[in-house]
Amino acid sequence: MKKLFHIMSFALALSVVGGFTSCTDYLDKEPDSDVSTEAAFQNFKNFQGFVEEIYANVPHKEILYWETAFNWGEDEYVPASCGHFVTRQLDAGNFRGWFGEGGAWGGSFFRNNNNGWNSRDNGRMNHDIWRGSFYCIRKANLGLANIDLLVDATQEQKDAIRGQLLFFRAWWHEEVMNYLGGIPYIDTLLDGSERLKRPTYQECALRAAKDFGEAAKYLPNDWDKSSAGTATVGKNDLRITKATALAYQGKMLLFAASPLAEQTKEGGENNLVGGSKTYSYNKELAQQAAEALGECIALVESGQTPYELADYDYATIKDLTDHNNASTTNSYDDIFYTVNSNWKQPGGKEAMMRGTPFNQSNAAAWGWANYWGPQVNGLANGSNAITPTANYIDYAYGMKNGLPLDDPNSGWDKTHPFKDRDPRFYHDIIFDGVKYILADASASDVKDFVYVRLDDDGDKEEYGAMRKEGSGSATGYFLQKLVPHQWNKVDQWNSWSKGFFPYMPYLRLADVYLMYAEAGAAASGSSYKASSCSLTAVDAINKIRARVGVEPVSGKYLNGNDFMDCVRRERACELAFEGFRFNDLQRWLLLTESPYNVKLGVSFKRVNDAEWYTQNDPSEAEVTDYKVDKVIVERKYTAKHYWFPFMDNEVYLYKDFPQNPGW
Repeated sequence: MKKLFHIMSFALALSVVGGFTSCTDYLDKEPDSDVSTEAAFQNFKNFQGFVEEIYANVPHKEILYWETAFNWGEDEYVPASCGHFVTRQLDAGNFRGWFGEGGAWGGSFFRNNNNGWNSRDNGRMNHDIWRGSFYCIRKANLGLANIDLLVDATQEQKDAIRGQLLFFRAWWHEEVMNYLGGIPYIDTLLDGSERLKRPTYQECALRAAKDFGEAAKYLPNDWDKSSAGTATVGKNDLRITKATALAYQGKMLLFAASPLAEQTKEGGENNLVGGSKTYSYNKELAQQAAEALGECIALVESGQTPYELADYDYATIKDLTDHNNASTTNSYDDIFYTVNSNWKQPGGKEAMMRGTPFNQSNAAAWGWANYWGPQVNGLANGSNAITPTANYIDYAYGMKNGLPLDDPNSGWDKTHPFKDRDPRFYHDIIFDGVKYILADASASDVKDFVYVRLDDDGDKEEYGAMRKEGSGSATGYFLQKLVPHQWNKVDQWNSWSKGFFPYMPYLRLADVYLMYAEAGAAASGSSYKASSCSLTAVDAINKIRARVGVEPVSGKYLNGNDFMDCVRRERACELAFEGFRFNDLQRWLLLTESPYNVKLGVSFKRVNDAEWYTQNDPSEAEVTDYKVDKVIVERKYTAKHYWFPFMDNEVYLYKDFPQNPGW
C-alpha cells in the first residue's frame, strides 16, 4: 500500500499541480505559460474551475466501454452468455471480479477493467470510483490546503469552495467503503512515506459523516440565489448544496448505525452470517442520522432548495406501461432518462447528486440500453436480455392498498397475479400481455411480438422465444423503469433523432425520505420525529406512497420489526434497479440469508387466448398454475462476501493494511 500511495501521490502531483511548479526546464514552452499556485487559487473563478474537475470525474453508471451493470443484489438476472459481467462473477461468489479476476473483463462503474484511467477523458468512459477516488480525494485535500490563497472572493464564495471540497473528500471515501469496508480516511496531503492503518467500517463512516456535516455549514441552499452561483444562474443544478451534504451525513450515520457496522466495529466479521442480527442497529447513531436527514427534509419542504419530488402523473395503467406523463414538467421518468429533450441530462428536480457526463449520452444509449428488452428478431437491438427476478418483483411490488402480496388481507390472487398492484409495478415492469410495440408492426418480422408473451405454455415457437435464456426472459419479466419498451427497432426510441439519454443519479430526494424513515424506525419506531422535521418515520413512507397513489402503511405494520420490514420493502420498490439493493442487503446482514440469496423465475399458464390481450387490460388477465419457484441462480455466500477483497498487490506491502477477512 505504501508503494501504491507513493505512486499515486507522485502521479497526482504531476497531473494536478504540475502546471503550478517552477521546475519547467524539461518542458519546451514559454515561461509566460507557467501558472503560479497563487494565481490558480486566488480568485473564485479559478478555484471553482479547479473543483469542477472533481464533478467531471464522477462516473456515469451506465457508461463503461460498451456495457456495464450495477444491480448486484437478488434483483437482476444477467444471462450466462454474459459471463464477463461483474454481476455474473458476483453470482458465482467471485468477488475478485470487481477488478477483472476470473473473467469480468468489462468491470463496472466501481472499476473499469477495459481501459486505462484518465481524469481528463472527454468521453468519460475511462472513469471509475476506485481510481477516481485517489485522484479526487487528493485534489480535495490540495484545495483545502490552499483555501487561504483565495482572497479575490466573497465570504459566501469562499465558503462554497470549502464546502464542496469537504463534501467530495467524504463522498469518494463513502463510495469506496460501501464495497471494501474500512479504508484509510485521507484528510491531508500524502508524501508517499505514510503507512496508513485501516479503521473499521464504522469508524470510516463516522469520519465521512463529520466531513459531510462540516460541508453543510458552508454550502448554499440554492446556488442560483447565492453570490457563488451568480455567474452561472440557471446552470447550477449539478452543484452540491447544503441539503445534499446533510443527506449524505445522514446516510453515513445510518450506515454507521447499521447491523453490518455494529457487527464489525471490533473485528467481529465471524458474526456476519445469520439474519438474527438484522435489526440490531446502534440507536444513538440512528437518531443522529435521523436528525441530519430530518434537517435536510425540512430545508426541502420549506422551499429553500431547488429539490422536490417528481410528479407521478399517470391517468391509466396504459399511461404507466407506456410512460405517458407528458402533462408535467417535473416527470418521474425524467429522473432516469430524457427523450426528445436535446440530450438534456436526466435527474429533474428530484436528483440531488450527479456528475457531469459530457459526451456520454449516445454511448450510454448504445452500450447499455440495448440489454433491457427481448432480443427476439433483434427487437431491442442487442444480443442478450438482462431481466428482473420474479422473487424480487413479488417481494418489492405489493398491492395498491399498500399491503404486501403475502398479507392475507392484500387481495392478491394467484389467478390474477398482475391485478391491482402497486402502480410502480406497471411503470417499472413489462409483464405478460403488455403491448410492447406501439407503432404499426403488421408488416414487420416482429408482428407476432407486439404483445409480450411470457407464460410458459405457448403453443407457438415464436411465443416460447420470449422465455428463452439470453434472447428472452428466463425470469418471466422484462424491465422498463430505466429503458422504456419503446426502445425497440419499430418504435425507434433507439434512433439518434430521439436523443434518448439515460443517467442514474447517485442520490435522489425519495431516498432521503426512505433513509429518514429507516433511521427513525431504528432509533425508536414508526412515530419517531426529528427535532427539525414535521414528519414522523411513517409519515415519510406515506409521503412516498401518496406520490404514486398507494395507500398508507397499515396500522398492523407500525410496530417493532414489522415497521422496519415495511421500510425495507418500500426501499426495494421505490429504488428498484437503481443500484442500491446490494448495499442494502449488505448493511442489513441479509446477503447470505434466504430468500435474498436466490434469483427465481415465474411460471404460469394463460387462460385467455391471444386475441383477448388485444382488446383488454393485461393486468386483468387470468392465469393458472402461478409459481415463483424456478431457481435460476443460488448464491452460496459466506461471511467473507460482505466485503469485496482488495487487490493482492495492495495488501502484501505492509502488515497494517490487511486483506478483508476470508480473502
